Amino acid sequence: MNDAKLMTLQTGQTTLSGAAIEALAIQERGRVLAPDDPGYDEARTIWNAMTDRRPALIVQCFGCADVIHAVELARDNNLLVAVKGGGHNIAGHAVCDGGLMIDLSPMNHVRVDLAAGCVRVGPGATLADIDKETSAFGMVVPTGINSTTGVGGLTLGGGFGWLTRKYGLTLDCLMSCDVVTADGRLLRASETENSDLFWALRGGGGNFGIVTSFEFKLNPLGRQIMAGLVVHPFADARHVLAEYRKALEAAPDELTCWAVMRKAPPLPFLPAEWHGKEILALAMCYCGGMAIAEEACAQLRGIGQPIADIVAPMPFTQWQQAFDPLLEKGARNYWKSHDFASLSDATIDMLLQAIGKLPGPECEIFIGHVGGAAGRVPSDATAFPQRSSHFVMNVHARWRDASMDKACIAWARDLYEKAKPHAIGTAYINFMPADETDRVEAAYGGNYQRLSRIKKIYDPQNMFRMNQNISPDMGMAH
Repeated sequence: MNDAKLMTLQTGQTTLSGAAIEALAIQERGRVLAPDDPGYDEARTIWNAMTDRRPALIVQCFGCADVIHAVELARDNNLLVAVKGGGHNIAGHAVCDGGLMIDLSPMNHVRVDLAAGCVRVGPGATLADIDKETSAFGMVVPTGINSTTGVGGLTLGGGFGWLTRKYGLTLDCLMSCDVVTADGRLLRASETENSDLFWALRGGGGNFGIVTSFEFKLNPLGRQIMAGLVVHPFADARHVLAEYRKALEAAPDELTCWAVMRKAPPLPFLPAEWHGKEILALAMCYCGGMAIAEEACAQLRGIGQPIADIVAPMPFTQWQQAFDPLLEKGARNYWKSHDFASLSDATIDMLLQAIGKLPGPECEIFIGHVGGAAGRVPSDATAFPQRSSHFVMNVHARWRDASMDKACIAWARDLYEKAKPHAIGTAYINFMPADETDRVEAAYGGNYQRLSRIKKIYDPQNMFRMNQNISPDMGMAH
């Protein structure tokens, strides 16, 4: 191999000899890719097309030893490092310019252990990989809503979706992790082993090391759930949201309903005359006993006069993939997010005004319904602090043409600013774009200083900085 110039942590450059790169390649089960190698462009391409970076080297890892060798190379040469799992993170932190990219996507193993009540998952696995394996045993891990999302970033940042109210956040089901730290050690983190690291990993993102294996508690789930969309004309949105808010006051943990506002895509169950027009969709999922599923969803389904109602029994894996066609890889994306304790009338009015200014047909606002089991965990029990939020707003700007960048980003930022007075101040780090570095400390609230101290123990040089970064504690507030 040829010599390569790589970025260092201090934004300078260092040269790795071809012999050193060849030595790494010999050690690895996986591949070491330079920019001219086949597969390089595919490896560096991630979900958000706004990110177009070119690492100097990519190490595609097949196992834990591969990760250790890559981290040792980075440590010994002070290299800038990015870590890719599913590559779905909105901020694009999975890829760096000119540095070393450690690609975990080949490590996508999933192994159910019914006797132990757990599933062991590799950091390259997607939600679909987990769901398809666990559902065969009538079990589930609560994860997100887009089946192509990687489990690694989702879990380390929180992880909420259709089953959060019943079973908690994804990180709440985490039993242990195997972690390669910045000094090249492999540690096991759990409630009884390296418990400070385990606390930090549950919400602290990729700041503390590279997780090479997750162990999750399994939860029972029936063969079918009741799920689907109820689509309303946007003209009725104020009434629908007010009734939606009322219906959720007494909702059982088994019932989750999200509100989505956007221009209607050309879905086959929608009349053609509604395609491209503004709509409000209630997306609901009931995971309890099917004998009372109709009754559990009745109040939400009885709101207003919908255009379409396709709520029906189905396997969870089918519902978990329902939004995948609207969230495929390759579009340009920019998100802004807030947490709300409630949906006030003023908040609803603000959201409705924003839908009147949608800059593109794929832009949307969704309101995620959380709380339930996730809200009954103390805010300091894990690094993830925002247990009091009942709703999460994601302003999802999505478009195809780079000429729309300015308009779409401005729309998202404007709505974010207008929503501030109604929000509770916390944030979901997996929804934060790359330009929100000033928001990280507030996102963690009272947990930030403890996270900073743990960061100093496990990553004092801040090798793992391509994330929503927590600075090592240097005896000052950050």
